[in-house]
Amino acid sequence: MTYKGYTGIVEFDERARIFHGEVIGLRDIITFQGRSVEELEKAMAESVDFYLAWCAERGKTPEKPFSGKFM
Repeated sequence: MTYKGYTGIVEFDERARIFHGEVIGLRDIITFQGRSVEELEKAMAESVDFYLAWCAERGKTPEKPFSGKFM
């Protein structure tokens, strides 16, 4: 799943019956979770928006996801 150029991967925890996600391609860690696709999409958007706001408050440039290409 993607949001504002950030890509998340998702795993399912059978014991807890919940999906856990993490934004990939960053050194910073952005995680999210939900019990449905709708909850996951909302949680990822909230987590990315929180990260961007947190960076702005501190005057930090948010990391951009790695493209996977070497120049």
